[in-house]
Amino acid sequence: MTETPELQRCHWATGNDALMRDYHDTEWGVPLHDDHALFEFLCLEGAQAGLSWRTVLAKRGNYRKAFHHFEIERVAAMKDRELEKLLLDPGIIRNRLKISAARDNAVAARQVIAEFGSLDVYLWSFVDGRTLRNRWRERAEVPASTELSDRMSRALRKRGFRFVGSTICYSLLQATGMVNDHLTGCFRHRQV
Repeated sequence: MTETPELQRCHWATGNDALMRDYHDTEWGVPLHDDHALFEFLCLEGAQAGLSWRTVLAKRGNYRKAFHHFEIERVAAMKDRELEKLLLDPGIIRNRLKISAARDNAVAARQVIAEFGSLDVYLWSFVDGRTLRNRWRERAEVPASTELSDRMSRALRKRGFRFVGSTICYSLLQATGMVNDHLTGCFRHRQV
């Protein structure tokens, strides 16, 4: 019996970390158009600020429970006491500003939905509704932020969103498939 060769992946998804590998292979960079899922990524990317994505990904199930599966209306309606209680939950990152930002972002998302019809339409408008396909060969080429993420960050902040700096916005663009930053040697580059 011959062994199947290991698939080539982006540098951050190699090794024995099944959680990161599965996320890379099934989610990262796949165009996402569901408002709840986009809102989830917006909140989780903000929660990541200053931490590794691995840390947030491992707590994702707990975040879903804590924030009503990222149902925008329910998160927007969360009371201060609910948010305070979350500071005691070891299943999420217990940062007061990040926790309250989820509610603030839900309120801002509601306003965007009222104006544009959906969070999807608004967020994807930054890329004219189409995935931007980069052709990076090496990880050193992949930027942490771009003019696009700078513009998105400014626009989101103006609308009341929090924890949406340029680097966070670029991570959001990558994760939700608005930008395809799989390296050209990665098997997922062509698939997404």
